[in-house]
Amino acid sequence: MSSFSSASRLRRIAISALLLASCALGGCSSIDRLSQIGEQPKLSAIDNPTTQPGYKPVQMPMPKPEVASYNPNSLWRNGSRAFFKDQRAHQIGDLLTVSVNITDKANLSNETQRSRTNSEDSGITDFIGSKTITQANKILPGRILTADSTASSDGKGSVNRTEALQTNVAAVVTQVLPNGNLVVEGKQEIRVNYEIRELVVAGIVRPEDIQSDNTIDSSKIAQARIAYGGRGQIMDVQQPRYGQQVMDVLLPF
Repeated sequence: MSSFSSASRLRRIAISALLLASCALGGCSSIDRLSQIGEQPKLSAIDNPTTQPGYKPVQMPMPKPEVASYNPNSLWRNGSRAFFKDQRAHQIGDLLTVSVNITDKANLSNETQRSRTNSEDSGITDFIGSKTITQANKILPGRILTADSTASSDGKGSVNRTEALQTNVAAVVTQVLPNGNLVVEGKQEIRVNYEIRELVVAGIVRPEDIQSDNTIDSSKIAQARIAYGGRGQIMDVQQPRYGQQVMDVLLPF
């Protein structure tokens, strides 16, 4: 009985050591991945973006404050799209729809060639009648310095990229800047079988650019941060192993 308990204890110690080594080499995310084997990836909890670690309020150059002008005896409000109430997002917590339309195509090609040849040759053939003196011919060299060098380089580079992304995502206003611009951030997660697709949109928008249906195009977002990716079994297969990533960073060749 004691031998069985000792073997069980040793097995637990070995598993703990393996998990610690995995956490040290590949990051503690390996433990989470091991715990999710055979299960669907879990969706992230809905939380407040301003409470996330590393969140910093956006600070941008602001113009001088201007005195607001009012129209007396008028039922119409400047900037309104509706007679009774402006339905567009304008304060913290309001929602608006961001239309992500990215169609990017780039085809670049360049080549640089360099070539250089150097030759240096210097010597002494006769130094004050040294040819007539036998001992001087033995001491004085015929060539003092002879150097040749040749260098050439040929560099080529090309980029052929095509990207297309069209989708909509709802974003929440997280901050109102002093000049009235809105800081928005939206995140969308879609799980299909064992794969999660993530879409993150963040940036600064002008209230004037928001359409009457409370939508805005992604091309009108300043400081835009758009991320589209995923996580799950397919993404794990597409990523190289931790050991290979470490070797790619450390190997100089």
